[in-house]
Amino acid sequence: MKLIVLDAGHGGKDPGAVANGLREKDLTLVISRKVGQLLEAAGANIKYTRNCDIFVELSDRAKFANSLRADYFLSIHINAGGGTGFESYTYGSDAATAAYRNVIHQKVAAVFIAAGLPDRGQKQANLAVLRETNMPAVLLELGFIDSARDAKLLKDASFLDKIAKAIADGICSAFGLTVTKPADSFEAAVKKLHAVGIIASPDYWLENAKPGKEVKGEHAKMLIENMAAHL
Repeated sequence: MKLIVLDAGHGGKDPGAVANGLREKDLTLVISRKVGQLLEAAGANIKYTRNCDIFVELSDRAKFANSLRADYFLSIHINAGGGTGFESYTYGSDAATAAYRNVIHQKVAAVFIAAGLPDRGQKQANLAVLRETNMPAVLLELGFIDSARDAKLLKDASFLDKIAKAIADGICSAFGLTVTKPADSFEAAVKKLHAVGIIASPDYWLENAKPGKEVKGEHAKMLIENMAAHL
């Protein structure tokens, strides 16, 4: 089982880049969780440098991955500075690092290109989380938060899903993991369970498990999706 550390950039007192009603720290956490869920479904062992809105020093993120002897470290960020599109970063010239990054980069770049945003390329940078980690590592800059066009896409949950799936697919390809089929949408899951008689009132669940409802609604949503996935 491959042990992969996912690093959601920024957090807590450090919001990262802020623009267009978005905060980098929120987006990176959402995307890292989505990637983690997909990779766990593919059989990977996933650890997070943060899984909530807390601040973690850069060196501590690297130390955490090193202490686990992780197979791979992936840091998720959103760019800023007036540009647009996607780019990735590694440190050094290790062959394995370059090979893994190339696979992941191509998968993610395809999502941005399909959305009309450019692939800004594979780059090198002397960044702490890349320099101080002992395993192959990559940092992804997933669009520009201060670009109106990029920000519109970053506000779209379906676009974030596509990014997460592309990252997970890239890691699965790089490490020989089995890519699982995408989960049913919540609406499809409800209809599937209703069709086989497991739930009696699809309208009730569609209304009460929406995002923003009380906590039990979110728990019900997860339960329904998991049950439908096993039918």
